[in-house]
Amino acid sequence: MAREHFNWRTFLRQVAVIAVPVALQNLLTTTGSMVDTMMIASIGQTEVGAVGLCAQFSSLMFSGYWGFVGGGMLFFSQFWGAKDDEGINRSYGLTLSCMMTVAMIFAGLALLLPETVMRLYTDKASIQRVGVEYLRIVGFAYPLMVFSMAMASLLRCTGQVRLPLYGSIVGVVSNIALNWVLIFGRLGLPAMGVRGAALATVLSQLANILVVITLARRAGHPYLLAVRRHFGWKRSFVRLYFRKCFPILMNEILIGLGNMVINVVLGRQPEEAIAALAVFRTLEGLIIGFFAGFSNASSVLVGTEVGAGHPQVAYARAWRLVYLCQSVIGVLNLAVIALHGPILRLMGMSGASFELAFGMICIYGAASLIRMGNWTQNDTFRAAGDAVTGTVLEIIFMWVMVLPLVCLSGLVWKWPTLAVFALCYADEPIRYVLMQIHLYRKTWMRPVTPEGKEALDRWRRELKENRAAG
Repeated sequence: MAREHFNWRTFLRQVAVIAVPVALQNLLTTTGSMVDTMMIASIGQTEVGAVGLCAQFSSLMFSGYWGFVGGGMLFFSQFWGAKDDEGINRSYGLTLSCMMTVAMIFAGLALLLPETVMRLYTDKASIQRVGVEYLRIVGFAYPLMVFSMAMASLLRCTGQVRLPLYGSIVGVVSNIALNWVLIFGRLGLPAMGVRGAALATVLSQLANILVVITLARRAGHPYLLAVRRHFGWKRSFVRLYFRKCFPILMNEILIGLGNMVINVVLGRQPEEAIAALAVFRTLEGLIIGFFAGFSNASSVLVGTEVGAGHPQVAYARAWRLVYLCQSVIGVLNLAVIALHGPILRLMGMSGASFELAFGMICIYGAASLIRMGNWTQNDTFRAAGDAVTGTVLEIIFMWVMVLPLVCLSGLVWKWPTLAVFALCYADEPIRYVLMQIHLYRKTWMRPVTPEGKEALDRWRRELKENRAAG
């Protein structure tokens, strides 16, 4: 069989249309987080560490609902490829309902049991006290964050990538302005410190949502505001949805719990290490922000073709997206390492905390090249219908290899902070090799649409016949 020509120019244009707005949106969010950190750092390292640990609690919530985002995008993209409007509406309503359930649980914990949350993450009483003040306000933002994420996922999968970007611009600008006013007490208002940062987060999330809804209404988006069509679920569809979402959900929950254990171990390090970790997590968000653009591109560009019945196109896009993502992340890592000095000083790092933060950046610079390749492959598999393979590999290696090494090195052997930190990524090279083997075997395409199933069966028959012919 002659090898089909792959149009790189069209491919890169399609990637850019999805990846660039998503990357810009995440870059804006990360920039806002960096400005937050810089403002809070002017108050003290204790405050930086406390807000950083609260961000880890938010990340645990992220793990709780991201399984539904991944499952939802699987259905959004494949139904979009098959032009199934009813399928898009039903899957969005079910995804939103599940995500908001998770958000309300975490909001309840933050508002009603903040002391318990902070005691879990650190044994430093001064950091616990500041964190409790922050959680009691920022908990109101959790449902808003999740609602915004659900809308963004639907819009990106249905060709409206810019609307979430516009919402983020308003959200980040308002967050920075409100931080300046509320943290330091400008314009005649009292200085609220970390409580002001939390309140600014709540108000800016609300502004983000209002902008997205307003723009979607003006653009006449056919799915986001069709509320009456979101909740007419059939039992067979709900079963299919949860069957596809369950592996992703278990992956995110178990990985989220594993990351919580890692953060608990790192939270027992010296205070300067906790402050350095908080700053690193903000910079990590910059890398992940760019990665998220490729992740969304993988989900949409591959999932749409699988659902539309073009498996050969989906495969051609999939492996190229992995290597393209790794190349871009590598360049970005080099830029962050080169500029680490002014960045870390602006974010309040000095002395031991500066050295630790720089060490974390260097370790992550090497690890993330492989890590982002693994994530892109996993997101590609999920969008194509295979929610199991990446999930099983990630869970097994996290709980059998990474967690024992981190816990032993941090709590028993008392290794230096950077050595413990490096062990967080010990499994990535092994999983990368296994994921690459799975990628080239092409068994990860498992459509949910009739068009996709029929075309995949036909393509596999053709491949088998060609292999038999020589």
